[in-house]
Amino acid sequence: MYDVIIIGGGPAGLTAAIYARRANLKTLVLEATACGGQIIITPDIENYPAAMHISGLDFASRLESQANELGAEIKFEEVTGLNDRGVEKEVYTDSGSYTGKAVIIATGTKPRKLGLIGEDELIGHGVSYCATCDGSFYRGRVVAVNGGGNTALDDALFLSNIAEKVYLIHRRDEFRGDAETVEKLKAKENVELVLNSNVTKLDYDKKLNSIEVTDVNGATRKLDVAALFIAIGRMPATEAFADKITMLDGGYIDGEYCHTNMPGIFVAGDCRNKEVRQLVTATADGAVAVHEVLKLLNK
Repeated sequence: MYDVIIIGGGPAGLTAAIYARRANLKTLVLEATACGGQIIITPDIENYPAAMHISGLDFASRLESQANELGAEIKFEEVTGLNDRGVEKEVYTDSGSYTGKAVIIATGTKPRKLGLIGEDELIGHGVSYCATCDGSFYRGRVVAVNGGGNTALDDALFLSNIAEKVYLIHRRDEFRGDAETVEKLKAKENVELVLNSNVTKLDYDKKLNSIEVTDVNGATRKLDVAALFIAIGRMPATEAFADKITMLDGGYIDGEYCHTNMPGIFVAGDCRNKEVRQLVTATADGAVAVHEVLKLLNK
């Protein structure tokens, strides 16, 4: 039996693992894909104290190495559910189950989808949620970005330096992101703003050929693009716990001081309901959650 099972290997989960091991807790981290979470797509971290100009991938790699060196056990399995057995908590994965005295849910968020026909099957074939990850595959070609926040603006700016042309599609007439970035995009000759519009159809065979855009008046327009980068926000990856853990509208876990409604089950990072979701608050949550675990275990 583990002292603590941490679900998620992002900054919150790995920080929790580091603090747990430093407290000599037998620690298991369960991660569905790769350690690092959302931060791995960030090319340059500028707002984390004393860690300026490090890539998100390097930052995540160092966190993982630190957790490993301290003795945390990391398994790459997808968690499918959990059960509260009082002093024992059972965590189920696609490969088996594990028992712990406490659980920390640190599953983070995942990209919000448009919900269009063909969207899922086109992932990796013209549809992407990460411009910095996949943009180089479309160097010198025409692409589109859908979204109006900082992520979409940064994606469009990044792509404008490698693509022939970038369409930036937003459902409103003004962007929610930084005005400075908007001005940079307006100055780019190869960037076209498509405002008051939504992507309404994907035209494809085995790969994306074009997209249909519909404006607020119902007029449609066909854009021949090799790729569509979707940046319309993120949603918490908490479905596996919906039958046990109290959540707010939108799926975020309601967890003051990282507690959930279930004793012994804690929450940390971006999947927790809070005002600020940044790297620094994710790592802080990881530390706080372990502090609460230690109080539970009377360590």
